[in-house]
Amino acid sequence: MDRDPAESGAGMPAAADRHPDGKSHQGDGRGKSKRKRRKRRGPVYAPGTGPRAPARPEPAVLVAPAPEVPIPPPKPSANGAARPADFYGALDLGTNNCRLLVAVPRDHGFRVVDAFSRIVRLGEGIGQTGRLGEAAMGRAIEALKVCGQKLAYRDVGRTRMIATEACRIAANGSDFVSRVRDETGLELEIVSRETEARLAVAGCASLVDPNAGGVILFDIGGGSSELVWLDLAGAAGDGRRRRMSDRIREWVSLPVGVVSLSERHGGRDVTPVQFEAMVAEVAVMLGAFPNVAVLDAAVAAGEVHMLGTSGTVTTLAGVHLDLPRYDRRVVDGTWLSGNQVAELVTLFMGMDYEARCANPCIGRERADLVLAGCAILEAIRRRWPCDRLRVADRGLREGVLVELMAEDGVWRPRSGRRAEDAHHA
Repeated sequence: MDRDPAESGAGMPAAADRHPDGKSHQGDGRGKSKRKRRKRRGPVYAPGTGPRAPARPEPAVLVAPAPEVPIPPPKPSANGAARPADFYGALDLGTNNCRLLVAVPRDHGFRVVDAFSRIVRLGEGIGQTGRLGEAAMGRAIEALKVCGQKLAYRDVGRTRMIATEACRIAANGSDFVSRVRDETGLELEIVSRETEARLAVAGCASLVDPNAGGVILFDIGGGSSELVWLDLAGAAGDGRRRRMSDRIREWVSLPVGVVSLSERHGGRDVTPVQFEAMVAEVAVMLGAFPNVAVLDAAVAAGEVHMLGTSGTVTTLAGVHLDLPRYDRRVVDGTWLSGNQVAELVTLFMGMDYEARCANPCIGRERADLVLAGCAILEAIRRRWPCDRLRVADRGLREGVLVELMAEDGVWRPRSGRRAEDAHHA
């Protein structure tokens, strides 16, 4: 199922470079003696928000901060002045996938010249052991070696390589990053959940309906799920253009993803009772979303649409479009109505494991995770029943590329357009 094509569309990853979902397996059992002392993680909220935060008469807009680690400066030109890099690289090592994009700036966007994706299942068993397993780390390092070769072949001048939830929560996450540096020469950066949410916004900004009053953007990952409320009210009348990340009103990172949820409740054979148990677990977390009552009212007024960037929603869209083979160029940007999403979830629940394996848009590698993803999506939809969902087959890597190129000033201002809105045009 994993493929490694390059594509020449502006800002578009390769057609078959697709879902972040992977398989879950039991860990090697190490660290069991520490299991009883480990506390269950709760949601992570934007600064000054959450159930214990003091009441705020009017919530402030959360402006995305600078990355925790300074981005390396651009290479100097022959006369000593800084110049943009010829090639840019963005690597995302998640709980399931290792994914890479290499791109060059073009007009007010970028053109992908190489892409790579491999399911490595880095987070398998981490919910039981609290550690990255030896086999999982080995798979990830082999994939990272391929990424290193691609970066070297292109002589990529500017890169950012991020690691997310699996490395964030693992007791040996930092040790793994050091091992990656020693064995591959690559410098991974374990980013915060806040940075992950901001990068998802930057990567998907051009799919936001500018006529909406707001957007609920969600990224259902393997080990965590990020939700962001983009408040677009007043955007047209404030006298200036603003980056989409400046429109973040609230965000939350839930400690639940397709791998962790399927490991707790089952993924291969899921009964309706098990499915509802998964939905209920996530629903409790959503109830603590900052200023949830205000968001509830905005959704009830019909001013908000959803924007999903995850393997769950892209799989749903691929099946909805009845594709004989997954094609991200067709899926990316697809709109689904609330009724269509509900029908697809019901369809998936009616499939047994082998039927999911046989579907060309699901496949054996994702058949044991897709129902957990549907449960997370269903919890979100039940809390906020938006009638429109836009599907994004893009996300963190595109957000990294946008930020790197913006830092280098590779795009000249043109008619007020901003890079976030134009990079996929």
